[in-house]
Amino acid sequence: TRHIGLAATASTTFDQPFHLARAMASIDHISHGRAAWNVVTSFSSDAARNFSRDDLPSHAERYEVAREFLEASYKLWDGWEEGAIVRDKHSGVYAIDEKIHAANHQGKHFSVQGPLNIARSPQGRPVIIEAGSSPAGQQLAAETAEVVFTAAATLEEGQAFYRSQKKFVADAGRNPDHLLILPGVMPIVGRTKAEAQETWYQLNQLVDIDNGIEQLSARFGFDLSDFPLDGPVPDVGATEGGQSRVKLLTDLAARENLTLRELAAVAAGSRGHRVVVGTAEEIADDFQLWLEQQGADGFNIMPAVLPNQLELFVELVIPELRRRGLFREEYQYSTLRENLGLPQPAINFANVKSA
Repeated sequence: TRHIGLAATASTTFDQPFHLARAMASIDHISHGRAAWNVVTSFSSDAARNFSRDDLPSHAERYEVAREFLEASYKLWDGWEEGAIVRDKHSGVYAIDEKIHAANHQGKHFSVQGPLNIARSPQGRPVIIEAGSSPAGQQLAAETAEVVFTAAATLEEGQAFYRSQKKFVADAGRNPDHLLILPGVMPIVGRTKAEAQETWYQLNQLVDIDNGIEQLSARFGFDLSDFPLDGPVPDVGATEGGQSRVKLLTDLAARENLTLRELAAVAAGSRGHRVVVGTAEEIADDFQLWLEQQGADGFNIMPAVLPNQLELFVELVIPELRRRGLFREEYQYSTLRENLGLPQPAINFANVKSA
């Protein structure tokens, strides 16, 4: 691709700042400034057992680690000033030492000397994406994120999160316009309403309830397979997993009086995200309402079937969004950061020493 941003999901719980900062800087160089990092803290104890651990750290500790991980990564990315590389063959000087700075990070969880052994990338830093609607997740996003993935079942829920997250950003001393909120949505596209509804019906016939129970069990932190499928959703109580998604699912079950089977179908079918079934015009109406009513800055589109539903979205919905002035006609800039309307990161060497 020449224009599309490339976002990689990587966990701060199972990696090291130097390793990940270098990898992301490499992708940014190779893609000429189109890299993004979807920062996650992980939620499943199964993941921990793949990384020599019996279980995950607590929810609070995972976010504490993530904050420091990002702090160390910023120091590494910002360690190379603009113009540090001169490549002067006549003098034999490749780089100006005074423009390359060590990180010298000494924290509770990480010790990173630096400097990063790769020059400053086109965006300075990759675009930082985060997902998490718990208070800890919102606070971390307010301080560090530029894009936030979230899940909201209704416009009212979306608006409440939008207002809350933007306030968190302002309270953190940042411009709320410099953080974009993108709720996940699964559009079921049809050339007619009936066609879209038939597609949605057929997909629901294929839902694997066992898979949905496994997903819920991983989210909730205990095995749900022994609970009656047609009974109520069990009380979750406190959980150390993905707290915001658990709350969204349990709130949905309470609001719509769902059985465990029905909630498992939601989890398996749409991963707990909102589903919009209709024609291109109806889906565009929905998107426009959310954008105009401050429920979203954009959307994280999750096609139900690949490639069919993605092709229909591109063929039918994108032209309708363009007709309404809600989708770009072409890419104006060369970097992902610029195309998202995000500023270049400021470089601050006040707390680092020359290498």
